[in-house]
Amino acid sequence: MAEHNVLGKKGEKLAIDFLVDKGYDILEKNYRYLKSEIDIIAQKDAIVVAVEVKTRSTPEFGNPQDFVKPKQIQSLVKAINNYVVDKDLDVEVRFDIIAIIKNKSGTRIEHLEDAFYHF
Repeated sequence: MAEHNVLGKKGEKLAIDFLVDKGYDILEKNYRYLKSEIDIIAQKDAIVVAVEVKTRSTPEFGNPQDFVKPKQIQSLVKAINNYVVDKDLDVEVRFDIIAIIKNKSGTRIEHLEDAFYHF
């Protein structure tokens, strides 16, 4: 597996642990719909959260969250809509980004709630 894929998987594991510690229930990991993938679908109270995890080893080329592009956001919206309809859920939906910088110096995790409104 390529090094960036290994880092990405470590980041997703860190994000899951982070969310669980904050009281979220993890409903799905790597949920696929057509060509889209939602890294994590979590729930807290009556809110279902589609979480995009971005992990980098350095912020040198930009913050991890800067790499979520409008086309990806559109795909994530379609995927979570499919999930909610397929599961017949009556919930509020929110889109979050968990941005992780992980390197030899340590790990920094930033949770951006309602992240797509920040673009």
